[in-house]
Amino acid sequence: MRRSRSRGVLPKIGALLVASLLCVALGELLVRSLFAERIVLFPRFHTGATYGDFELRRLRPNSRFRHTSADGRWDFTTNAQGFRDTEDYSHAKSPELLRVVVLGDSHTEGFEVRQSATYPEVAERALIRGGRVAQVMNTGISGFSTAEALVFLEQEGVRYEPDVVVLGLFANDFDDNVKAGLFALDDGELRVRKRRHVPGVRILDTIHRIPGLPWLSQHSYLYSLGFNTAWSVAKNLLLERREAELATEYAVAGTEIDVHKQRLLVQLVQRLFGFCRDHGIALIIVDIPQISNEGFSSSIPEGLQLEIAAASDAVISSEAVFGTYRGVVDLHVPRGQQHINEFAHAMLGVAAARAVEELLP
Repeated sequence: MRRSRSRGVLPKIGALLVASLLCVALGELLVRSLFAERIVLFPRFHTGATYGDFELRRLRPNSRFRHTSADGRWDFTTNAQGFRDTEDYSHAKSPELLRVVVLGDSHTEGFEVRQSATYPEVAERALIRGGRVAQVMNTGISGFSTAEALVFLEQEGVRYEPDVVVLGLFANDFDDNVKAGLFALDDGELRVRKRRHVPGVRILDTIHRIPGLPWLSQHSYLYSLGFNTAWSVAKNLLLERREAELATEYAVAGTEIDVHKQRLLVQLVQRLFGFCRDHGIALIIVDIPQISNEGFSSSIPEGLQLEIAAASDAVISSEAVFGTYRGVVDLHVPRGQQHINEFAHAMLGVAAARAVEELLP
């Protein structure tokens, strides 16, 4: 009796599995046919990293993965430290080596460009071609804020004994600093608010323990549609929650939140500059251009540009670098997530190398 029952159940389970696979396959085909031009297959290979008494994100060490969108495919290789580089980083360096640590988000990491075309890679080649023994370390992590870049430099980046730090600033840093919640302004003074910011890492670590899911994240449009939607909703909810906390915990009126975000970013940069000065490190700020109705605009609001310039040894202004190209050459990838393209990376990399040469003749 039991055998006959099991014989009856197994075909039903098999039929259910086949039907489920067919539904998934049909869903994949439908999503590809309708949304292939708009969906990006940009898997998040984040994991946690402890730096001092802080816990932040980094890329999964010693990994290889691929990003795909309507604009192309881009391969990523990470080193043992969890950054987009084929070369492992060691803390000690030889006296003749000029070392540059580059901080930033997905623009710096190099979303939607080849690994060899990122502006840190371009800067390194330009310095070497100019006769320097140079190493430019790309520590950019997608989603990173100025706050996370500051913590990384203070807790880990300084251990690499950099001669120069390059900070890539992008317009969304104002929101990302609030989302991170690592620092707050208390009566106008910058203070540490918490020491852990690893959004989504627990979920991502689980995904990477399940066979097949990392592959799906790089190849399935249906999977990416669902995951990207959930991720975007979670990010927006986190920002709303942090902004609500500003109103309740720090009595920041809704109309003053944007001003608060600007003051927070300025003070983060000022602290970073002070830290660099204390350790004999030059600080260069790269103004990553953002898309605007005029083609592009600075990520640094006009009212903050003097303060940012005063809190650095050099600023690579997007207007100075790209002004003559406005309306002539595109600076951003046309579809996908519209990060800066390889032309923009090349120009910023050469400009960064030139700034290093001028600061350290």
